[in-house]
Amino acid sequence: MKALLEGKVAIVTGAARGIGRAIAEQCAREGAKVVVSDIDEEGSRQTVDSIKSAGGDAFFFKADAGKAEDNEKLVQAAVDQYGALHIACNNAGIGGPQSALGEFPIEGWDEVIRINLSGPFYGMRYQIPAMLEAGGGVIINMASILGQVGFEGAGAYVAAKHGLLGLTRNAALEYSKHGIRTLAVGPGFINTPLLTDNLPEEQLNQLEQLHPIGRLGEAEEVAELVVWLSSERASFMSGAYVPVDGGYLSR
Repeated sequence: MKALLEGKVAIVTGAARGIGRAIAEQCAREGAKVVVSDIDEEGSRQTVDSIKSAGGDAFFFKADAGKAEDNEKLVQAAVDQYGALHIACNNAGIGGPQSALGEFPIEGWDEVIRINLSGPFYGMRYQIPAMLEAGGGVIINMASILGQVGFEGAGAYVAAKHGLLGLTRNAALEYSKHGIRTLAVGPGFINTPLLTDNLPEEQLNQLEQLHPIGRLGEAEEVAELVVWLSSERASFMSGAYVPVDGGYLSR
């Protein structure tokens, strides 16, 4: 059976660990050549080594997802190395401060918006022309369940992810007719070091109970969805928001 992404070139941002690493690895397993991007050089090289040891093709390009010029250079590096760009997963993001809006640090707001909302825009700004040149492509923006609902103390993150859904839908209106599909994926709380290393066990248990399925998600479960959406099996999907949330949004 033909691999889902055979012959494709993919960029994955925030690919040094967690969900981003799982997506990069799964894209490679399904035949894509992968550009691994992050500001974390050591973690990114571990991702590349993992892909190569499994027989895949990947290289690392250091880029700050929240800087327009870095996104431009990242896309150019993908085209220079592999000849085209077909898939981009704008996954890089940060949680930011936890504070009520009336006390929210201005610098924290600016940084969350820079990376979580402006970053995907900067990525799309340069990914789209490259995909048009390639004859089409797929852009997956990593949103969150908090792109649909609020969460106390996370105003900047919630605002950024809500905005990212609007950006995704607008791109679908503008570029679906040109062969570029854009979609947003909305993970629930996922079992990654970023979460589990920073929260006490009691709070993790509380988060688990917010998901009717009774547990946190796994990065590989998000990656499976991203790869399927990036493939021709999802060829009639564009502009959609697809949660992978263990039932969280059903409450």
